[in-house]
Amino acid sequence: MPAADVPESRDREPSDGDEALQVASSDPASGRPLRSAAFRWFLAGQSISMAGSAMSPVALAFGVLEATDSAAWLSAVTTAALLPMVAALLLGGGVADRHRRDTVLRITSLGAGLTQAGVAFVLLTHQHPAFLLPLSALNGVFQGLTKPALRGIVANLAAGRGIQRASSLLASVRNTSKILGPTAAGLLTASVGGGWAIAADAVSFLLAAVCFARMSLPDLPPRTADDPTMLGALREGWGYFSSQPWIWAVTAAFAVNNGLNMGVWQILGPVIANDTIGAEGWGVVLSARGVGALLASVVMVKLTVRRPMGPALASMSLAAVPLILLGAGANTFWLAAASFVAGVVAEFFTVVWETVNNTHIPERLLSRVGAHDEFWSFVPAPIGQLSTPFLAVAFGAATVAVTGGGVAAVAMFLPLLLPSLRRIEINRTSD
Repeated sequence: MPAADVPESRDREPSDGDEALQVASSDPASGRPLRSAAFRWFLAGQSISMAGSAMSPVALAFGVLEATDSAAWLSAVTTAALLPMVAALLLGGGVADRHRRDTVLRITSLGAGLTQAGVAFVLLTHQHPAFLLPLSALNGVFQGLTKPALRGIVANLAAGRGIQRASSLLASVRNTSKILGPTAAGLLTASVGGGWAIAADAVSFLLAAVCFARMSLPDLPPRTADDPTMLGALREGWGYFSSQPWIWAVTAAFAVNNGLNMGVWQILGPVIANDTIGAEGWGVVLSARGVGALLASVVMVKLTVRRPMGPALASMSLAAVPLILLGAGANTFWLAAASFVAGVVAEFFTVVWETVNNTHIPERLLSRVGAHDEFWSFVPAPIGQLSTPFLAVAFGAATVAVTGGGVAAVAMFLPLLLPSLRRIEINRTSD
């Protein structure tokens, strides 16, 4: 692939259009995001929301297993949230690029809080698990509308070197939550049941909405007759996404990775743990991943790799090791150790990918392109969740976990066949 295929950085050549959203470029605090009041409110809202959400997977998984003793029901409930989330992603990308992203976050956080409160009520009052399906579906819609706004808003709040700093600070908070949240959820689930952890998640969404209401992004300029319709805007996002091999190649690799992880780790993981290391042990394993991710995010505040995509993707193969160990029947210690390493490499990739996206994709397209990235990388996830219980019955849980881990590891190397991907740079800019 010729060198011309390497995307231009916005640090070298600013993107055009939607200057009103590019508040960071004229904000002297944008290189040091914590000096910005808007970023501090955004960080506070995300911190509160992520603290609650970190408890949700463990609480929901073991809450459903406690009520039904069925991997099929767990698969149905998680898929009920995942399918609407994936379906709403593309619409969310168009919404987030056409409306103020702080307004989008306020509305979606409020909706997610109310639906999680409903889930908590069902679990705490021991209602039939079928009531979880519509509530999970609604929550999935709100999550699908949220993700593209989150992908684009950092570029509104920081610029230059501040983008990686902002991404790393957000990652540090997210990973601190991942350390404490699963362990707390495991203890709560083992003592009083998973419903209380879900209730805490509901409260966190509502408090996050309050924080997002304190942010101050400028209004978008009035639309004119020449502005594209929503459908036209979505087509424009697809046109950019499909024309950039460095984006869709990584998306394709993560489509394989997510399908396997959501099936093996999210479904078989709690089922195997329920018979072996228990909810407390599973919480420790997930928390270990959070510790590794926190370490990586702290380092990434200062570390800049000039051409990061090669090492980021190659190291992601190690994130598949916990799947293999899960199938091999490893104990809590070895699963936690592998999960720690997986957290390190996954967070290294996440910060790199967010920084590359925010510096190489035009700001006015960030949410739409990010929505396509999220959408296509998560489309196989429901397939993995629904098929894994049947594959485990047919071939055995251990075989499915080990094979899935091997395939996920190989998938991470395939995008590196593109020379243009390996040549992508993150510029070092002055503070």
